[in-house]
Amino acid sequence: MTATTAWLADPYSDALRAGRGPLFLRRDDGWLLPLEVERWCEAPDLADRSVLDRCHGAVLDVGCGPGRLVAALAAEGRRALGIDVSPEAVGRAVRLGATALCRSVFDPLPGEGRWDTVLLIDGNVGIGGDPATLLRRLRQVVSRSGLVIAECVPVDVDERCEVRVDDGRGGRGAPFPWARVGVRALSEHAAAAGWTVSERWDLWGRHFVRLTRQSPSVLR
Repeated sequence: MTATTAWLADPYSDALRAGRGPLFLRRDDGWLLPLEVERWCEAPDLADRSVLDRCHGAVLDVGCGPGRLVAALAAEGRRALGIDVSPEAVGRAVRLGATALCRSVFDPLPGEGRWDTVLLIDGNVGIGGDPATLLRRLRQVVSRSGLVIAECVPVDVDERCEVRVDDGRGGRGAPFPWARVGVRALSEHAAAAGWTVSERWDLWGRHFVRLTRQSPSVLR
């Protein structure tokens, strides 16, 4: 079962349709990570705005969910595309006025090599369970001067695990790989994938980094 298929599970779609949880990522050992469905379905907050203010040029929102960020960019007349593997998420994003496609970041994407900013917000640096692999893929997606803005876990962690979407009431999706990384771990994975941390900031308990391409001399 692929990660793409896992996010088609009813617990996730049901939560997005309702605009609220409870919804979790559950590890096999029973550990639960609450997912902030209500925040995802609301207008961008101040922490989100700190991200949007740092975007430049054409923006690709990877794992856009119900589309609050990409819709906000569209409302400002900026070129932005959201991608997500959940049809329910994409449908909600489009209803908000966003342009969004049902697509994995590892699939061929429109405008590859020409995106100026890529967003990995709400834990989406964990997509695929291997942050370095994901960040290497994004080097193919962004322009030569492009950047990535990623959100980190607010603790010092570097974890790869198998999880399921879980509604806390017995509804569970299929297992898929996921990763959780703090700022230090993400910095290390970014360096391995050819990126440099050019800025770090936190707001309202959320932590972000801005990644720019390493120079050719560093990569040699």
